Amino acid sequence: MSEAILVDVPAGVGERFRPPTSPASEPFWEATREPRFVIQWCVPCDRPIHFPREACPGCLGTDLDFRAASGRAVVYAVSVMAKPANPTMDGRGPYVVALVELAEGVRMLTNVITPDPYSVVVGDAVTVAWEPLTDGRHLPVFVPVAP
Repeated sequence: MSEAILVDVPAGVGERFRPPTSPASEPFWEATREPRFVIQWCVPCDRPIHFPREACPGCLGTDLDFRAASGRAVVYAVSVMAKPANPTMDGRGPYVVALVELAEGVRMLTNVITPDPYSVVVGDAVTVAWEPLTDGRHLPVFVPVAP
């Protein structure tokens, strides 16, 4: 993967909600400190899994590991939040909430960061970017890929 893209947080906005961790998700969140984008894989099935969990949803196996992900994705579904529904997003609206399909084949709920939120449409190519969190982790968000 190429050099990490860091997104600027607009001045005057509050602190974003820090996602909780679990034993299953800890390797994912620890990788974001560098920031590196990883996803969980089931070793016996050789299939990607997202969100991280204790067992494979396909075979129920527990032989799971984390592998580097490409960071490439396509917008699968998109909605623009004109007014924040969550108080931790105050000052960020309008903003994009999107379900993106990663090149590895799993989908992830995220934000697409762009100056024109209404320009994001299904099928757009996006790539991972990182929003710093106050605890040293980075939140994976996505940005449009230039045509």
